[in-house]
Amino acid sequence: MDARKPLTLHRLREMHAVGIKLAMLTCYDALFARLLDGAGVDVLLVGDSLGMVLQGHTTTLSVSMQEMIYHTACVARGNQTAWIIADMPFGSYQESSEQATRNAVRLVQAGAQMVKLEGGGWTAPLIRSMVDRGIPVCAHLGFTPQSVHALGGYRVQGRDGASAHMLRRQATDLVEAGAGMLVLEMVPAVLARELTSELPIPVIGIGAGAGCSGQVLVLHDMLGLTPGEPPRFVRNFMAGSADLESALRQYVADVRAGRFPDDNLHAF
Repeated sequence: MDARKPLTLHRLREMHAVGIKLAMLTCYDALFARLLDGAGVDVLLVGDSLGMVLQGHTTTLSVSMQEMIYHTACVARGNQTAWIIADMPFGSYQESSEQATRNAVRLVQAGAQMVKLEGGGWTAPLIRSMVDRGIPVCAHLGFTPQSVHALGGYRVQGRDGASAHMLRRQATDLVEAGAGMLVLEMVPAVLARELTSELPIPVIGIGAGAGCSGQVLVLHDMLGLTPGEPPRFVRNFMAGSADLESALRQYVADVRAGRFPDDNLHAF
């Protein structure tokens, strides 16, 4: 394993500034944290996707704060150098800025270096409150899984002019509130590329095309472990790889080089 220093938010911003694409994967335990870190993955996302991937639920909505704390602590123990982001689960920040900050503190105490919350507009004051108290925040726009019922299912967001304008305005508001990173999920590649060029922070795409500052996938999806048909933007990196480490390193290399995703195959 090539030695590298622990990644900081400052270093991630430097990488973004010089055009180095960031490789992010979800991670839920110490063993995979060690493997992903050793393969050069920049950011480990302790995602509330664990509700679907590990627990067998059909949405992320049932994941509890205590479960997120547990998995964040597991990942932190296995990691040495990657940046750790933990999802704030549904119900942990919807009530007030005070509630959001209190729960963000708990995730940081468990080992997260940044927290992620979904939604635009109403989340700006929450982000401002947390950032003012020294907690880095990653925003999440586009398709937001915690709003799956309100959005009418797993649907691409920002296809028409009005919704694209709203996404652009929300992104600007969240950056002004202090968000240090943004995840864009299932939005048209053209819109994602434009937002990436307009915003001063790293924009991480998932189903948002190759024009973002980096990419994230659910770990089990990119390893070909998803039952049934995977999302169209997913690539199985285990296919053709000799072993798990090779698949992880190929993912990092392809994200860095802009070979993943292929907009001709996966962009909306």
